[in-house]
Amino acid sequence: MTGTVEREQRIASQVEETAAAIAARLGTRKPAAAIVLGSGLGPLADRLADPLRIPYREIPHFPVPGVIGHAGELVVGTLGGKTVLAQSGRFHLYEGHGADLTALPVRVYARLGIRTVIITNAAGGVRRTFGRGALMMIADHINLSFRNPLIGPVQPDEQRFPDMSDPYDARLRALAREVARERGIRLEEGVYLQLLGPSYETPAEIRMVERMGADAVGMSTAVEVIAARALGLRCLGFSTITNPAAGTTAEKLDHAEVMEVARRVAGDLEKLVEGVVERLEE
Repeated sequence: MTGTVEREQRIASQVEETAAAIAARLGTRKPAAAIVLGSGLGPLADRLADPLRIPYREIPHFPVPGVIGHAGELVVGTLGGKTVLAQSGRFHLYEGHGADLTALPVRVYARLGIRTVIITNAAGGVRRTFGRGALMMIADHINLSFRNPLIGPVQPDEQRFPDMSDPYDARLRALAREVARERGIRLEEGVYLQLLGPSYETPAEIRMVERMGADAVGMSTAVEVIAARALGLRCLGFSTITNPAAGTTAEKLDHAEVMEVARRVAGDLEKLVEGVVERLEE
């Protein structure tokens, strides 16, 4: 029991210390939304006007990412006429981090008063009709990482059994469809499946997740959304389909090529996110 109490106190103190350090840097800025930038999607942070950059090394309890395509900084600025916080670089389970640390940024955003989180990732396309560079809005997810940030004592302001029947906010998804139509952006929609990684999936594993109903597969996002929903945050998710999943074509998978595709198609995602932020309700 002592270890359980210590863990509960450790997580709560980390959230408080991290949030306090970021709030001190923000001053009077009050972000309307947090945007989590997936692999190769960091350029969206460069679109923010009047940016304030906070390197992870200056943030308590934030490790420096060790993955190519993750800059390791928070960028606060203006996008679509609203103040937002962009997280350029996430903490992956496959780097050896626990689910608690993976979910730490989301918990910190809630502590800062942010109520909307837009989460992006680079993913492999399971659905056979997805071309390289397709943009998929996440309608639902399957968590096969076998990790859950809610295990253990209930953290302050979190629900013990959060409703996951609609993890990605229906109104935000409708707004994203509207923005995509107006801006001429082709937007697919489907189910995202998170695995642990870091190895890419085998063809047999892809056949398995395809039968389970997954349209895209990756190594992040679901764990973060679980924590966000336990805190009552609204979530909107997008996957950039950077490559066909293993076995769906004869292609071999290469992380450098994944990053290149993500950077090449980031423009449409940036315009889509900007349009959604522009119309967020205060």
